[in-house]
Amino acid sequence: MNKRMLTAMLTALLLLSGCSQPLMSPATSSEGTSTSVQSEAKTSTSTVNSKPTTYPTDDLNLPRVAVELVKAVDGDTISVMFEGKKENVRMLLVDTPETSHPKLGVQPFGPEAKAFTKDLVEQAELLELEFDIGPNRDKYSRLLAYVYADGKMVQESLLEEGLARVAYIYPPNTRYVDKFDDLQRISRDQALGIWSVENYAQEDGFHPEEQDDTNDKNNSSRNTAATQAPKENSQESKQGCDIKGNINSKGEKIYHTPESPYYERTKQEQWFCSEAEAVQAGFRAPK
Repeated sequence: MNKRMLTAMLTALLLLSGCSQPLMSPATSSEGTSTSVQSEAKTSTSTVNSKPTTYPTDDLNLPRVAVELVKAVDGDTISVMFEGKKENVRMLLVDTPETSHPKLGVQPFGPEAKAFTKDLVEQAELLELEFDIGPNRDKYSRLLAYVYADGKMVQESLLEEGLARVAYIYPPNTRYVDKFDDLQRISRDQALGIWSVENYAQEDGFHPEEQDDTNDKNNSSRNTAATQAPKENSQESKQGCDIKGNINSKGEKIYHTPESPYYERTKQEQWFCSEAEAVQAGFRAPK
């Protein structure tokens, strides 16, 4: 009797032991799945957070119209053959200094802007226009468009070179205004082109008189310095003091070395013999 009871007890224990494993397995599997899902979620979140900031217009695949160039009229205007007819095209959202205005005449950096645009459109194998969602003509019956030379927007190139300002913002033709504002800010911070003369480019247009005032001040400063220490200045030139110091329209002091891509276009207000000397004087390198 005792043997039978012992055998029964051992059998029951074995059965209980065998049943306990399947009961734990689903819990373990569920926990593993949960951990895996959380890990994937974290990875996905990390990937999203590390994505670089882009403009909403970057993903737009908007139609463009191929045109034939007639000539470059100005920095911000070209003449093309459009739908079998010669048309003047005014570039949207930018303004360059004048070169042949009946009242304003030739403005500083106007010829440079025209020459820059002329080179881009004349050398392009493919010239295209992109229209915005608003009116495609201005009060002078000119076409209003974004101009592309071999896939590169001319407006962007002008802003990058400091040869144009963001202007004539009339909704709803504002597709690229945010990007244009950023490009303008960069060229202004680097004192390029129109931004190399304090207060020359303003919201209401260009002010050549500001360049005259700046030139007068610079000439006066140079003449005074030359009178006080002509030998010293000559000696500095011989020693290779060729780093240009410039103060932009925001009052920021920026220095440019001969290796800087903006060196030739920068008008120096002060010379430095080394970058350390420029930094000590409160100037910084261009961004």
